Amino acid sequence: MALDRRSTRRDVLRMSGASLAAIPLAALLAACAGESSGDDESATTDVAMGTWDLVSRWIPTELTPGEQRLPVSLAGADGLVDTGPTRLIADLVDLDTDEVLARDLFADRRTLGDDTIPFWVFRTVIDRVGTFALVVKGGPEEGAAFQTFEPDSLVVARVGQQLPPFDTPTFDDPRGVDEVCTRTPEPCPFHSMTLTDALSIGKPVVYLVGTPAHCQTGVCGPVLDQLVPLAEELGDSVVFVHADVYADRAATVVAPAVEAAMLTFEPVLFVTDAQGVIVERLDAIWDVNEVREALS
Repeated sequence: MALDRRSTRRDVLRMSGASLAAIPLAALLAACAGESSGDDESATTDVAMGTWDLVSRWIPTELTPGEQRLPVSLAGADGLVDTGPTRLIADLVDLDTDEVLARDLFADRRTLGDDTIPFWVFRTVIDRVGTFALVVKGGPEEGAAFQTFEPDSLVVARVGQQLPPFDTPTFDDPRGVDEVCTRTPEPCPFHSMTLTDALSIGKPVVYLVGTPAHCQTGVCGPVLDQLVPLAEELGDSVVFVHADVYADRAATVVAPAVEAAMLTFEPVLFVTDAQGVIVERLDAIWDVNEVREALS
């Protein structure tokens, strides 16, 4: 039975626990981390038949009018699936008016490496505050519902704003953080200078906030691992800085870097130009090619 989106849009957003597509990122992926199902060639057929659910992997409280980055994954009865079609196609619907704002948006499959869950990143523009749905063709009829909020109501620095400087922990000065980098087996090389120092050099900056050892989504380690060879490739043309999320080894005290950036989620990657203006902010999940694109 077709859904009347005008009568159900608030229920879809409010009753998010009833739909994988609407469950907030942290709650969903904490439950699904490490779970997957299916790796055969029937995957594309299953998606076309609508037997898989659409999982939103964006941060639901962080969308505002302008360019939208909407990453999704697929899930079955046993959790997130580790396969899927090469490309997904979707329409963008305004749930307040039922207007189709964009048709045939496409997103190609991305991964963070072997044995990781694939994801697809849709990009579009929304010029208003409201409630919307990303409806993938062949997927759930109701799509993945989301809201955009007034920019003034959001506190995390975003594209077009200056990235605020902060004296992040370094190997020489941990600044009260017990473990400066939780990457294993070796810490990453992005702790030689503070974010404040990096922003003063006059080069583009890539600033990652995430904890490889304690990340519930299993994303923080792979995204950091992908940055290490990228930094080697780019040499001294770009400055990379990493801040871990917890101040103690037991992961019970939030690190000052998180509080300084006013974050309620992780991981997040800020990419700035040479003047420290944010040109891209990547939330929740991304691959190294998106970082390359932001730096180009």
